Amino acid sequence: MNCVVDGDTFWFGGEKIRIADIDTPELSPPRCEGERIKGEAAKARLLTLLNAGKFSLSSGLRDENEYGRKLRNVTREGRSLGDRLIDEGLAWR
Repeated sequence: MNCVVDGDTFWFGGEKIRIADIDTPELSPPRCEGERIKGEAAKARLLTLLNAGKFSLSSGLRDENEYGRKLRNVTREGRSLGDRLIDEGLAWR
């Protein structure tokens, strides 16, 4: 199953992937309505970015986090999708 969970987490090829180089507003649960709105925007943008074409996954310093999610850098044509989200104000390092 492939799907986007939130702005920095998605399922791909049966594995839960956490984008290693960013953080986005929480959706489960958000701390306030403003965080929910920003989190939904980050989630929607990540879905658009992932669906725009082939991307690559690469391991960072750790293979997975404490929740069992695979920590991966996500790139397309050498550019980090995490950096795109940061540039658009939807994520931070």
